[in-house]
Amino acid sequence: MDYLPNDPAMLVSSVNMLLRDDEFDNLESLCSYYGKDADELKVYLLQNGYEYSEEQKQFRPVGFDK
Repeated sequence: MDYLPNDPAMLVSSVNMLLRDDEFDNLESLCSYYGKDADELKVYLLQNGYEYSEEQKQFRPVGFDK
């Protein structure tokens, strides 16, 4: 993958896949590789209905675990 997509659903899918398949150890290393800021990515996706779970190492829909 040469870049991260901008569409929130595609972005979540791509990031979760890269983290799940052990391409990257954590969100920070993934963001660093793609020239993104991890905190900005979290805010952008939170605004679009996804929150990051450190425990699961993935983005999930807001309220998923409740």
